[in-house]
Amino acid sequence: MVVEDEETLGMLLGYNLEAEGFEMEIVTRGDEAELRLREREPDALILDWMLPGLSGIELCRRIRSRPEMARVPILMLTARGEEGDRIRGLDTGADDYVVKPFSVPELMARLKAILRRSRPETVSQSLKAGDLELDRETFRVRRAGREIHLGPTEFRLLEFMMRSPGRVFSREQLLDGVWGRDVYVDERTVDVHVGRLRRSINRGRMRDPIRTVRGAGYAFDEQFERA
Repeated sequence: MVVEDEETLGMLLGYNLEAEGFEMEIVTRGDEAELRLREREPDALILDWMLPGLSGIELCRRIRSRPEMARVPILMLTARGEEGDRIRGLDTGADDYVVKPFSVPELMARLKAILRRSRPETVSQSLKAGDLELDRETFRVRRAGREIHLGPTEFRLLEFMMRSPGRVFSREQLLDGVWGRDVYVDERTVDVHVGRLRRSINRGRMRDPIRTVRGAGYAFDEQFERA
């Protein structure tokens, strides 16, 4: 998520992030970003210091006060280059700090660096848990050495849940994360695709890595990682 009220800069960042393979969302107000973050947790946040509605530094402080957002890496953008301001931003919870005007390649390098430190699963080409392995580059899934053929939706669904083991996703969150907010799909569709995914990855008495949480949604079982 990019929280930036300068339209030109937001478009520039959006273009370069998408060119690097990121799926991204641009928000122009701090208060709007706070609401969006309650609906969906991004893999990383590029946050401007000066924003309408709610300042970036205050938004950063509120994010860090929420335990469920503790792992979200924050890259702060600002025109403030003084040492005291940089220290304040880092003390508030930002992981890194880029002063405007900045080099886009440097910003991308810094973003990838904090992702490697805090969320290596977002930049790694493969995800592994127990006897299950997913390769993002070749779009292949293997379990116990056997290749599993998944449709594109089931592949994205498995990848999305494997990135956050143990986290329970509601059907609405899975729809947003896998299908996208701009596509209208009934929540019942999630159950259908989870069923297809389970039939594909589970054989015989194999343990099911997908946990159903009654009344809440689905999770990739964190205990499966240690199986």
